[in-house]
Amino acid sequence: MTRISASLSAMLIAFSIISCGQASSQQSKSVVAANFQKDVIPGDLSKYSQATFAAGCFWHEETLFESIKGVVNVVSGYAGGTKPSPTYEELETGITGHAETVNVYYDSSKISYATLLQIYFESQEDPTQVNGQGPDEGTQYRSIIFYRNATEQEMAQNYISKLNKSGKYKRPIAAQVVPNGKFWPAESYHQRYINTHYDEPYVSNISIKDIARFQAMHPELIKPGHSFAGK
Repeated sequence: MTRISASLSAMLIAFSIISCGQASSQQSKSVVAANFQKDVIPGDLSKYSQATFAAGCFWHEETLFESIKGVVNVVSGYAGGTKPSPTYEELETGITGHAETVNVYYDSSKISYATLLQIYFESQEDPTQVNGQGPDEGTQYRSIIFYRNATEQEMAQNYISKLNKSGKYKRPIAAQVVPNGKFWPAESYHQRYINTHYDEPYVSNISIKDIARFQAMHPELIKPGHSFAGK
């Protein structure tokens, strides 16, 4: 399912979502989005650590990680495929092999890779879903952890093993663990998308709702003024 068709579905469920109190008000969404837009990206990102993840829609992942203390920048893009310089339109066909991905720049003195892994898994609606998250389905939405060294590889594999043994899920965790490769930044209109499109049905009733769910569970991890959970 594409985000266009997902938007149609979202409009049908919008009233039930709002009536159940699972989404923040339009006014509060605009206030929080404005706070994201005020964030200053450091001019030199080379001194920061990086982590690269794929898990469904990169709009969602980008904004989620941008809200986390210790994260200084997040770039949406494409990774895991073979075609050089893929476009969004090509990726949507599923033939390039890429997945919607985010590259997270973070201050390792303020947040650890282990905590980023926790956020990655706990924020997913269903970490056992193969080739997708929620209404976004296809290989371009598959879940991937791109590790940069043996330590990250081991940490990711151990985390998945722990989740599989926990009995929490009836199916195995779907995330692939693969070496980090070429990351292609997405087109400019995809960057920081939710910050300026918070009122779109898909963003408002699917992406922000899921982001708010995680933020409500872990308010201690969220930057001041960056929570859609209304707290």
